[in-house]
Amino acid sequence: MFQRRYFATAIAILFVLSVLAGCTSTSTDSSKSSSSSSDVVELKVWLTPQWKGVLDASEDGADYDSFFKHAGERFAAEYKEHNVKVNVEVIAGEQRDELLNVNLNGGTPPDVFFESVFAMGDYAHRGALVSLNDIVDEESKKDIAQGYWDSVTFGEDVYFFPFSHNPGTLAYNADMFKAAGLDEYIGGEYEIKTWTLADYEKILNKLKSDIPKDQYSNAYPMGLYALNNQGDTWNLAYLRMFGNQFFDNNGNLIIDDANGVKAANWLKKIYDDGLTNPGVESVSSNDVNAMFQNQQLAISFTNAILFNNAKADMESGKAPKFDIRLANIPSESGDPLSFTYVTGATVFDTKDETRIKVSKDFVKFISTDAELVKASKNGVPVRTSVANEFKSEKPYFEAYSANDPYMFNFTGNVPGYSQLRQVLYPELQALYTGGKTAEQAVKDYETKGNEVIEESKADSVIYKK
Repeated sequence: MFQRRYFATAIAILFVLSVLAGCTSTSTDSSKSSSSSSDVVELKVWLTPQWKGVLDASEDGADYDSFFKHAGERFAAEYKEHNVKVNVEVIAGEQRDELLNVNLNGGTPPDVFFESVFAMGDYAHRGALVSLNDIVDEESKKDIAQGYWDSVTFGEDVYFFPFSHNPGTLAYNADMFKAAGLDEYIGGEYEIKTWTLADYEKILNKLKSDIPKDQYSNAYPMGLYALNNQGDTWNLAYLRMFGNQFFDNNGNLIIDDANGVKAANWLKKIYDDGLTNPGVESVSSNDVNAMFQNQQLAISFTNAILFNNAKADMESGKAPKFDIRLANIPSESGDPLSFTYVTGATVFDTKDETRIKVSKDFVKFISTDAELVKASKNGVPVRTSVANEFKSEKPYFEAYSANDPYMFNFTGNVPGYSQLRQVLYPELQALYTGGKTAEQAVKDYETKGNEVIEESKADSVIYKK
């Protein structure tokens, strides 16, 4: 009897132990699985449509996400600290801010965003981005001109790693210049011609008087616009033509001085003298661009993308073909006024130290790898080394690089810049219609603009440091 009870008890104990062992084994396996899964660091990389392909749009299957998918695969294969998966998503430009705000409010921002600094600067002021100072290497500092670093630096910190840029200039119809007897002012095919301000005024007046009306009916010397904030960077450049610095060291507007008023008076004078298209206050930048392509303007605004698109439209027959060339915005000093839209990658503050660290390493990888940086030739490279490497293939690169020393930072990296843009064009409209004098328009722009900046400074983490 005792033996049977002992045997039964022993069997029960063994059963319990086996169950416990099984449970322990299962639990341990599950824990290992969870740990293994957590070792994979997934990065969410967003970009707006920039270029197709890794290095060229002619590649098989080239799409807007090709470069970052390729870079992500290479990074995951070469990165030693963590197992990494890079998930790439292309975001429509018009949906960028809405999607970012929804994700920021929900605590799920992307890890990395590749975009124009011009469009993303306010996120640095909001404290949504992390500093990239620790990944900026000396070689990159030497290879990328200081003007580009100025564009991506807010306060003391770099928030975007410069990759490529889209420089703004003037474009002119060399055929119209020749027809008006202005051959001496025509630059080379791949040159960005620099005119003195005196030369420019002579060009505008001669175009007005000597453009053959039978050849170019209803044509005007220069395009101006003030309907809305689109293309306003050129208007900001014109207001700097007489040496105004625009922003002081504290990020405040200082346009209301003798030089700012002189520039506004100059704009009003060339408009009143019929050296521009009529009705500037109700004309948009898109209208002016179309007029230029239809040979109703001899001089217009352009950037590298618009310039290439214009030439493509000519080749495809969408627009009349003519000899289109580039010139710098002139200034009283004789130096060209040069600005650009810098693009690069930024890292959002996800509050996850590991993901932030890996994201920074990914940004440094795409921004410094000897092969990957060559993709910047799809725009205009910020790196002197890449521009030099491809200047025979892309002859405008050398001319764009020559403008590097003359670059000005058109946003001043001030807080509230997107709202500040809404202040300028109503003052320009009042200037052109005669509703305000140049003195009053400039004064009101500075007053209203500084109200926007001061209000935005109160919410800026940059100005609270």
